[in-house]
Amino acid sequence: MRSSNKVPAINAGSTADIAFLLLIFFLVTTTLSNDKGIIRGIPAPCSDGADCTMPLNERNVFRIVLNAKGDLLVNNEITPLGDLKDQMIDFLKNNGDGSCLYCFGKGSKTASDNPHRAVLELSTHRKAPYYVFIEVQDEITKAYTELRTSYAMRTFQKELKNLSEAELVKTRDAYPFNLVEATLDTRE
Repeated sequence: MRSSNKVPAINAGSTADIAFLLLIFFLVTTTLSNDKGIIRGIPAPCSDGADCTMPLNERNVFRIVLNAKGDLLVNNEITPLGDLKDQMIDFLKNNGDGSCLYCFGKGSKTASDNPHRAVLELSTHRKAPYYVFIEVQDEITKAYTELRTSYAMRTFQKELKNLSEAELVKTRDAYPFNLVEATLDTRE
């Protein structure tokens, strides 16, 4: 009997091919998350010859300022994020007639003349925490959703998701989304 101390060789010629095929397999079968940003419509451009400047009554502007530390100032008063939605709702739905629940009656400085004239102005410092910016955007969306849901229930006796296209347009027109966003000057 003859014994050999040689170890049999393994053919590694196709190893690179197998690795390449595995790489292609994982690239094809892997799903990449498709993160979406904040869905907002860009306003239509001003048509030629039209005057697109609109003078605003100071009473119809709801100012939200987010500073570099993430503090929220609403109409120059420090405000907790949890109060933002209710303040926006009161501002938007008052119609200048003292009908809001938390306002001080007709002529209140905390309410707009009409939802169609109301404008939300969001000014954000460049160094503001991103998560706070997103939370503010969420509160704005919640306020409009609550107002529109309430309108749909009063007017059509339906939830938003059950409205027809025409009813949805009418609901959106009742509380138009007027948001102006700006970045605060960061010069120090």
